[in-house]
Amino acid sequence: MREAFAATVRGALDDDPRVAVVLAVISGDKFREPGARHPGRVIDVGIREQALVGVAGGLALTGMRPIVHSYAPFLVERPFEQLKISLSHQGVGAILVGIGGSYDASFAGRTHQAPGDVAVLDSLPGWAVHVPGHPDEVRQLLLQEIPRDRPVYLRLSSEANRAPVPVSEKLTVVRRGSGRSAGVVVAVGPMLDRTLEATAGLDVTVAYASTVRPFDREGLNRIVAAAGSADVLVVEPYLQGTSAHEVSAALADRRHRQLGLGVSRAEELRAYGTPAEHARAHGLDAEGIAKAARDFFLV
Repeated sequence: MREAFAATVRGALDDDPRVAVVLAVISGDKFREPGARHPGRVIDVGIREQALVGVAGGLALTGMRPIVHSYAPFLVERPFEQLKISLSHQGVGAILVGIGGSYDASFAGRTHQAPGDVAVLDSLPGWAVHVPGHPDEVRQLLLQEIPRDRPVYLRLSSEANRAPVPVSEKLTVVRRGSGRSAGVVVAVGPMLDRTLEATAGLDVTVAYASTVRPFDREGLNRIVAAAGSADVLVVEPYLQGTSAHEVSAALADRRHRQLGLGVSRAEELRAYGTPAEHARAHGLDAEGIAKAARDFFLV
């Protein structure tokens, strides 16, 4: 996904004079050549993440379309005040492209982990949040967002599904239940393949989301109606329950049950480990999802 992002943005720098890239050292090698071709439109502020976002806000106020890139904790959590003031409060947008979300960079320790990134951005109005599940989706989402002006968070992952799904801000049904099914499973981004594997033996409808904000409330309502059950399981690659309020709002006129799977809120994993070990510990591997789905739907 990181390579797809860099290649797409390099092309955008050549094609669109509004595009500027703002970096804080991370991935600087990927933009050295376009920086030489477009001086002043590839800016590396050094390890100064507050300045990273502040510079982006200034560029956006001049009519530029800044694309801002770093590890998720240095892009969303550390400069949150600048996101709030330099972008949201000023009424301007930028495209934030984060890597290392949740535990992708587990080898680097807790400083490089940000399972709460989407929840943090959820406190600001008007942000679009995309969580692609395949490198092809990264390219499509960037090409859609660059001509716009809204604030965007594009959450890249080192995990990917085997095949892309056409990007949409609407939920996409990838497996349909019988119409008298046990309920609906919403798989977000790179969680799709393991969710399909985990629910293969259950009569449930599986829907896919590569865009989680704005959340497709109307779509969820229609999918639930067709499924014949308003029980909803959401599998997200970040903090558990991040989208619970969206599901509640979508189904406010229906009696329903819901369960959110994600990075645990109960305790912090202090071991470095591998991403696969973290996924297993949080119940986000196929086996953990399968157990949670059976316990939830087969009651």
